[in-house]
Amino acid sequence: MSIPEFSLRLQRGITGGFAPPTPNAIVTITGIPAQNLLNITSAVRPMGTPSLQDALPKSISAADAHTAQLVAELKSILGTIPTESPPGSQDIYGLDTSIAFGSDDLVWQNGGPQGCGQGVSEVQPTPDDKAKFKRAIEIVQELQAKDA
Repeated sequence: MSIPEFSLRLQRGITGGFAPPTPNAIVTITGIPAQNLLNITSAVRPMGTPSLQDALPKSISAADAHTAQLVAELKSILGTIPTESPPGSQDIYGLDTSIAFGSDDLVWQNGGPQGCGQGVSEVQPTPDDKAKFKRAIEIVQELQAKDA
């Protein structure tokens, strides 16, 4: 099983009000099937500081079946759960976290490009959808934690 070409961005800290949200963490993962690699960059804002630390890049092998299975599960989850409508209107999953995923056959994003306001979405997830989104976050964290 090989990985697809894809790009993912997870951001913790997406809810704002009058001011835009202040991210607590940003993780990007890029799948490069030709090299069988995942390029992962993460930047974290320590509690009480005004900005994210410098991003820390690493590459991990996507050759092992477990990594490929995680990527496939993540893509499958995102292909089945809803996003808010209109985009950015509400953090419908209630986790102050957004994921943007793009591949040749799936484009999915919650949270809107500028985060979420205090509006109400026309679309609301089921409890099962919320559990799937939480699992998607766990998969990103698991991939991020893998050794280079």
